[in-house]
Amino acid sequence: ARAPAPPPGAPRSLEVTVHGEQQAPGVSSLSRGEVRIVPGAFGDPFRAIEMLPGVTPLVTGLPFFYVRGSPPGNVGYFLDGVRVPYLYHLGLGPSVVHPGIVDRVDLYPGGYPARHGRYAGGIVAGETTPPLPYWHGEGMLRLVDVGGLVEGPFADGRGVALVGGRYSYTALLLSLAAPEVALDYWDYQARLSYQVAPQGRVSLFAFGAHDFLGEESGGETTTLFDTTFHRIDLRYDHAYGQGSALRGALTLGHDETGIEGGQKALTRSLGARVTLAHRLRDETVIRAGIDAVVDDNVLDLGTDVGDSPGGVGPDGDDDDDVSVGDLLLSRVDFTTGGYIEADIAITPRLRITPGLRLDLYHSDGAVALGVDPRLSARLSLGRGVTFVQAHGLASQLPSFVVPIPGVRPRLDDGLQRSFQSSAGLELALPADIDATVSVFHNAFFNMTDALGAAGFQSVDEAFTLRALGAATGVELSAHRRLTKRIGGFASYTLSRSTRSIGRSREVTSVDRTHVANAALTYDFGRGYRAGGRFVFYSGLPQRVGGVTLPPGSGVPGGLGSAAGAEPRWERLPPFFRLDVRLEKRWSIGKSGWLAVVLDVLNATMSKENMPRMCDGFGPCEPTEFGPVTVPSLGLEGGF
Repeated sequence: ARAPAPPPGAPRSLEVTVHGEQQAPGVSSLSRGEVRIVPGAFGDPFRAIEMLPGVTPLVTGLPFFYVRGSPPGNVGYFLDGVRVPYLYHLGLGPSVVHPGIVDRVDLYPGGYPARHGRYAGGIVAGETTPPLPYWHGEGMLRLVDVGGLVEGPFADGRGVALVGGRYSYTALLLSLAAPEVALDYWDYQARLSYQVAPQGRVSLFAFGAHDFLGEESGGETTTLFDTTFHRIDLRYDHAYGQGSALRGALTLGHDETGIEGGQKALTRSLGARVTLAHRLRDETVIRAGIDAVVDDNVLDLGTDVGDSPGGVGPDGDDDDDVSVGDLLLSRVDFTTGGYIEADIAITPRLRITPGLRLDLYHSDGAVALGVDPRLSARLSLGRGVTFVQAHGLASQLPSFVVPIPGVRPRLDDGLQRSFQSSAGLELALPADIDATVSVFHNAFFNMTDALGAAGFQSVDEAFTLRALGAATGVELSAHRRLTKRIGGFASYTLSRSTRSIGRSREVTSVDRTHVANAALTYDFGRGYRAGGRFVFYSGLPQRVGGVTLPPGSGVPGGLGSAAGAEPRWERLPPFFRLDVRLEKRWSIGKSGWLAVVLDVLNATMSKENMPRMCDGFGPCEPTEFGPVTVPSLGLEGGF
């Protein structure tokens, strides 16, 4: 049946609820209807993730963050169950998928359900809007890019087609302001779905993105960063019974990153998966799934590194000092696994969800098995108070500093593993305010974290060292829907993150003790809306005097401190910024709308202090970064 049209002048914001389904304990969700009016997020659901509790930014405005102590390379990004290598375009750009196709974004900071895996940190899972059997669309024209999306039915409503995309003309603007810089990006989305049976639908979903950063000199362009990825997902969905569903899917992937000198990293992947969600009569839901992925990794660095097998140098001698190049050899990886979990109603007030995930990894002759049990529970205490907890193990292949298409370290030193645990309260307060209070502890084993382990003598050591890690903290949040006349969101995270290498235990170089976000929006009526967001976080720790590692640590090349003394830590000044969003909206006809939007990230033009290594003999001044201020003035519309 045709869905009811929204009120005149309102954007198409969908709220999809599956009957009887509850969110997993500890998950934070953002809907498209709310995110489009979050100040500083530019209307992108994925960009608004940084305001959620447990999320610690690296640098303001940049699309990489730690989640409960886990580094950016250990955070998984998915769209409709399809892995996405990164979320945002270069140059503080928007997300790599058009916001109009994203219905909801869920952040699983830890202890997540068994259906999510292969990452030792958090999971960011986006869900697309369901196919809508009526014509609708939206578009935007901004200072830096133009984009649009349109969807409509065919074959008497049995089929629905969608096409969308975005293109940046920053190259034209930068040619005027900074002619030596070349920056460009684009993305596309296309979906074709057809109802082949009363409860069965076949869908073909293709999406991808491209980013380019170069330097022009003497009429020639030198490539600094060139990334592209494509995904094609063919799936069949079959619904049956009361809330049960089966999905089978086949996914093709292409990830590529190029740098200066024609060097590139390329991954071609083929994956297949089958998932089942079956609801029993007693409201118990059983979920299960199996999948397999083959990744063909090709690395071309213009050297002979790729000709040497892992652990053996070009001269045939054993090479114990593994380099970054050794970790990124050309190879074929194979991963397969499965999961099963049951959401069980023990009593009307208590639900528990035990689960188990098994994953088998094969890479360049190395084999590893991940066995990840999970357990979560939800207990209603009455009067709008619910006690929740989530615990579990998670396993992952070695990771790079940040997610980069085609760059995948191999398995030589085993899997990264983590134990994730959290407990807290969900509160339904007066005035339609939802609040949460939670505590968490994450323990990391055999982890790769070049950023958190910074301070060693060579770059290779920071990339290849394995460490133990821990993160402990408290998270608070309060939320009143931003789509109301007065809406707001506040979050606060108090945490401490450490790394241990050998017998040396240090606070991580990216630890931020306090992280706070507060947003307020107000609808003045007659199409006028304004909002602001305040962001605050502690400064990073700065090491003075280097790092002294004990002789028995087993870590080669430790950097000695000044005069052999132990290093000391200094906390850099904190950072704060204010984001502002102003909007004027007009209604056009029965369901059309047009809006002028001014969205400014870091309207206060605040600068951020970044640490640097100091010798301890003289004053240690941090490096100033920024200000990273991004104004976005644009025209938006839809029907």
